[in-house]
Amino acid sequence: MSHPFRFDTLPISEGPLYRRLQALIREAVGDGRLRPAEALPSERDLATDLNVSRVTVRKALEGLVAEGVVEQRHGSGTFVADRGPRLEQGLSHLTSFSEDMRIRGRRTTSDWLLRGLDRVQTAEAMALAVSPGTFVSRFHRRRRADGVPLAVERACVPASILPDPAVVEDSLYAAMEAAGRRPVRALQHLSAENVGEADAELLGVAPGTAALAILRVSFDADGRPVERTHSFYRGDAYDFVAELTLSQGHRSR
Repeated sequence: MSHPFRFDTLPISEGPLYRRLQALIREAVGDGRLRPAEALPSERDLATDLNVSRVTVRKALEGLVAEGVVEQRHGSGTFVADRGPRLEQGLSHLTSFSEDMRIRGRRTTSDWLLRGLDRVQTAEAMALAVSPGTFVSRFHRRRRADGVPLAVERACVPASILPDPAVVEDSLYAAMEAAGRRPVRALQHLSAENVGEADAELLGVAPGTAALAILRVSFDADGRPVERTHSFYRGDAYDFVAELTLSQGHRSR
């Protein structure tokens, strides 16, 4: 079955063929000839129509995947990335994913990857101020909003706080509040990381796609560390926003 959209010629410009093909596809996406979630012609059709090698086509598509312009689905082909509306999350308030999405009117679901007791790892022990060999409750899950995968979270909490991981069904913070140890402040480290194969599959993006990585350590009202979470958020769907003000001592007189 032929694809409804066809490319017939590469733009005349300097540079390698694969870059010219990337420019052609970007233009088609930008002007709406290729719409979000629409399939691109197959590698073979692109190579035949444009009289280039499939190696050239593959290299062009790999670059566009890394940029987030298109996405490749195993066994299905290449599609224009359907980014949808981006979500903004402020950095001045400590909320859980469930609480944040509920405020926005979004329906949240979780796919549990791991929920159980385990020995603390070295970096976790240092962050949580517990002794090596201490047990922690682990909560690894994929978080969705309205069915769309947005984040992969890997959290751990000292087992002294949540000795039964099964009590966490939806909101981790709600369970911690019920235990009298809800986090009230946190330190977060944000960075850009390229997701590996496993997390890429969970998020529905291509391996190597840039994501927002967040390492968070949360503290209770007494200043004791109670949670360490390492998360990956889809970079094409999430923006983190911080409001900054000039300190009193540095304002112009």
